[in-house]
Amino acid sequence: MIKKIGILTSGGDSPGMNACIRAIVRTALYHNIEVIGFIKGYEGLIDNDFVELKRESVSGIIQKGGTILKTARSARFMKEEGILQAVKNLTANNVDAMVIVGGDGSFKGAIELSKHISIPIVGCAGTIDNDLVGTDFTIGYDTAINTVIDAIDKIRDTAESHDRVFVVEVMGRDAGLIALRTAIASGAEALLVPELKHDTQSLISKMKNWRSTKSSKIIVVAEGDQSGGGFKVADMIKTNYPEFDVRVSILGHIQRGGNPSCMERVNASIVGFNSVRALMAGHKNEMIGIINKQVSYTPFAKAVKHHQKLNKDLEELIEILSS
Repeated sequence: MIKKIGILTSGGDSPGMNACIRAIVRTALYHNIEVIGFIKGYEGLIDNDFVELKRESVSGIIQKGGTILKTARSARFMKEEGILQAVKNLTANNVDAMVIVGGDGSFKGAIELSKHISIPIVGCAGTIDNDLVGTDFTIGYDTAINTVIDAIDKIRDTAESHDRVFVVEVMGRDAGLIALRTAIASGAEALLVPELKHDTQSLISKMKNWRSTKSSKIIVVAEGDQSGGGFKVADMIKTNYPEFDVRVSILGHIQRGGNPSCMERVNASIVGFNSVRALMAGHKNEMIGIINKQVSYTPFAKAVKHHQKLNKDLEELIEILSS
């Protein structure tokens, strides 16, 4: 019997985390399970910094971005003494189970924590990068790509008015899924992402006829691309085409913020609701996701293995449609 669940949000914040917290809390309380939330992720677990979560604690948060529990990356939790202190605090507070809302690093932390304590731990995938195996969309991804689309649509207005080349850098240190979908949806002329080993000269060659054939020129670059990012790409273009008026827009952290989309709120609520049900059914060390509209359960060890390849059909799609 689970009597008390602990929640924490860890790593980068993502829109929809609050909707997930709300679903976890209200589902647990419906089943007469207490809930406490640790502040600033694993840091709060080490410092024993937590709040008791009631129905009113999560009232009016479903539409808000960020996370009411705050979040942080914890260097202390990477050391055994930090993990042991966290275990001591969980035991002292009679926590029977944990829900971790976060991404790759957060679930790696959950794996380490599970080696030192026997309580069941499950996770809800919260990251704008959508780079976890075991779910079609992570919490935050849909809102992030819609934020990027809105920005690029506005940038294109200026690009067309001034006949400029705009290099738009989006988040994606290890994965280019934000860049890929937003490049397709925004009608971008070129895409540079970490997964595709581009010959940058092929981009230069592709641009040869842009002056006469393109009224606007948008290049979407993931921050982790081997080209070195937006400013490096812009410098390369200026060197080869000094006649082009080239500008760079780094979208940065606006991609993390903002009110979650409808799809985000629904999906976050579904995985939050099912994380409690999973704990009650005896699941542990698994990430709760949604695949083909069905709830899925993926071991943490598998979930943290990033997607190695982009969808080939989408690669071909953008290549043809941008020509």
